[in-house]
Amino acid sequence: MTRPSRPSRPSWGWWRWTWRTLTSMRTAVILLILLALAAIPGSLFPQRNVATDPAAVEQYIARHPDLAPWLDRLGLFDVYASPWFAAIYVLLLVSMTGCVLPRSARLWRAVRSAPTAAPRNLSRMEDHRQLEVEREPEAVLAAAANHLRRRRFRVVTTDTEVRAERGYLRELGNLAFHLSLLVLLVGIAAGKLVGFEGRVALAEGATFANDRSQYDVFTPSAWTDVDDLEPLSFRLDKFDVSYQTSGPNTGQPSDFTARLSYQTGDGKQRTTTVQANKPLDVNETKFFLTGNGYAPRVTVRDGRDQVVFTGPVLFLPLDANNSSEGVIKVPDAQPTQLAFEGLFLPTADVGPQGPYSMFPDTLNPQLFLTAYTGDLGMGDGVPQSVFALDRDGLTQIQDGGKPYAKALSVGETMELPDGQGSLTFDGVSRFANFQIAYDPGKEITLVAAIIILIGLTASLAIRRRRIWVRVHPLATGHGPPAHSLVEVAGYSLTRRPPPPAEIDDLCTALDLPTASTPAMSSTSSSTSSSTSSSTSSSTSSSTSSSTSSTPSSRTSKDAPT
Repeated sequence: MTRPSRPSRPSWGWWRWTWRTLTSMRTAVILLILLALAAIPGSLFPQRNVATDPAAVEQYIARHPDLAPWLDRLGLFDVYASPWFAAIYVLLLVSMTGCVLPRSARLWRAVRSAPTAAPRNLSRMEDHRQLEVEREPEAVLAAAANHLRRRRFRVVTTDTEVRAERGYLRELGNLAFHLSLLVLLVGIAAGKLVGFEGRVALAEGATFANDRSQYDVFTPSAWTDVDDLEPLSFRLDKFDVSYQTSGPNTGQPSDFTARLSYQTGDGKQRTTTVQANKPLDVNETKFFLTGNGYAPRVTVRDGRDQVVFTGPVLFLPLDANNSSEGVIKVPDAQPTQLAFEGLFLPTADVGPQGPYSMFPDTLNPQLFLTAYTGDLGMGDGVPQSVFALDRDGLTQIQDGGKPYAKALSVGETMELPDGQGSLTFDGVSRFANFQIAYDPGKEITLVAAIIILIGLTASLAIRRRRIWVRVHPLATGHGPPAHSLVEVAGYSLTRRPPPPAEIDDLCTALDLPTASTPAMSSTSSSTSSSTSSSTSSSTSSSTSSSTSSTPSSRTSKDAPT
């Protein structure tokens, strides 16, 4: 009769081997190195969805038409969102979790454990002393325990020995380092998955609402809920800038202050000031002041003498003296659309190279403009930069066969030829650039990085070591004073040897010779005779030998126990 075949059990050997390999320290280190190498292209090549320079990738592609397509196929313009970078990151998280958590449990048990018992043969330790004293064993053990406790050792006392250990903070530092490294990776991942970043430029008196449509540039993360942004609106009431007017740093800004009125979800109106490195923080959504410039205020009339535009226009700064260029587009002008391209100088002067600004503050503001008429192309649905002018459908206005241009001071008007309209320079306002960022993992990452440094310093600087004191009573046969054989040994659990001064201080506290005291030549033989026989004759010989050497003690270097 044949036995029925049993179903084969699944083999978990390969799965266990894979998990052990993935969660080993060696694999974690390799993945950490791979992650660092994978992040290098993100610093070498421009990246998409970066609020500080959203057009950098397109400009790079235009400059390198042959190389750029291959870089784009490899995902080098979007490194941190590429599948291969995400794969390395996820594998590192899994590896660190499987490696750190069990190791942390073992380290925690080691920290809480009592000092281990002394080995059988203490003479094999790194720093070993063996000597005989005329003191009772209990007194020697008590003195050793009290001394080590004063030195902040963890001490356990038995009938024959004292076990002491110090340097547990090294293991705690090692534990904090590994756990904080894992928390750091989680914090970075959280910020990249649910955070966002954006930019907006506001002139004085303008209002911003925290809605995606209000941003000049908005770069959400993969899990960002753009419909659930922090309810907030604010108005730039005033932007104050002060400049140094004397000394070697003349013209350098000394202070930037944006004065805001803002309203949160509770409906209350508040005022605040935003400065460099002092952002407005509303429920972890931070508004940073990143730049500023000038916004000339103008009034434009068309050929019907109707006001078709009035207000500030943002100009981009070009140099340290805030020479700025900008464009004024008037698509509502009739009978034809108007556009103005020009240069704003806060402190204008004219030199051999043309007009320039002498100082960044508005001491003599002037606006240099040229005028265009035609089709601005703003109805085609193609986005345009507010700082650039597409001249394809435009014609420069002429006056007497020459391009019409004019320099305007505050209050002056530029009358266009043939009654095509006019522009009046009403004054100058300032504008401020704000970077809005929501990164829920930033604080976690910062705390984790600080703990990593502290833990790494502790694990490298602190030495974990053990000290044992073992005492054997020696019979004298003549009553007190009692004799004791004392063994002192130290052992380092790190690669660095234990401090020799600790053993010397312990010997001094026990009234024993230190390492600097010369050893006695007769100790070994006397100790051997004392431990091998309990007869009165051998005891007398040992006592006589001890008396001839020193009245209180004698040393025996590396004698067997």
